[in-house]
Amino acid sequence: MSAVALASLCGWLGTELHVAYVPAGLFLLTAGLLFLMAFRPAIEIHEGYVSIGGRIIPWMDIRRLDRTGWISPLIIRITLFDDSRLLLVYPGDLDNCNSLLRHLRRLSRDALIDGIPYRQYWGEVLAPGSDRKQQPPLPRYRILRPEDEAEVERLYQRLKTVGNLDQKNSTDEK
Repeated sequence: MSAVALASLCGWLGTELHVAYVPAGLFLLTAGLLFLMAFRPAIEIHEGYVSIGGRIIPWMDIRRLDRTGWISPLIIRITLFDDSRLLLVYPGDLDNCNSLLRHLRRLSRDALIDGIPYRQYWGEVLAPGSDRKQQPPLPRYRILRPEDEAEVERLYQRLKTVGNLDQKNSTDEK
């Protein structure tokens, strides 16, 4: 509403000073974009589907979720099973946008998320197949010298038996 009021003020000033029509047009453009964002259909997340306005999309129909560079407002390209595409625009604050993005990614179990398979994206361990070769274990690097490891082990055993590592009596501190 403020952008519309400022656009009308700049339009009125434009009758005297023609340069004022430029900000009036920009204010009108801004007002139009804000109204467009304000009247976007509601997005509801359910266990079996996502509802965007009146359209219900089951989770298993979503084949791909691609995020654009926009986080707030959140803009996501959704590709469905029949290769139709849907552009989801959510004009919420940053926390709500991140929450919606996380829910969409978590519940779209059959989808590629930014080009990465669901299980790999969430770090789930894939079962080794016959065509996959197993990777060698990662090398273990020594952090402590053998003498230091022995000292740590000795202190650990003492802590297990005694309960504390202090030499003095614990009643002295009270």
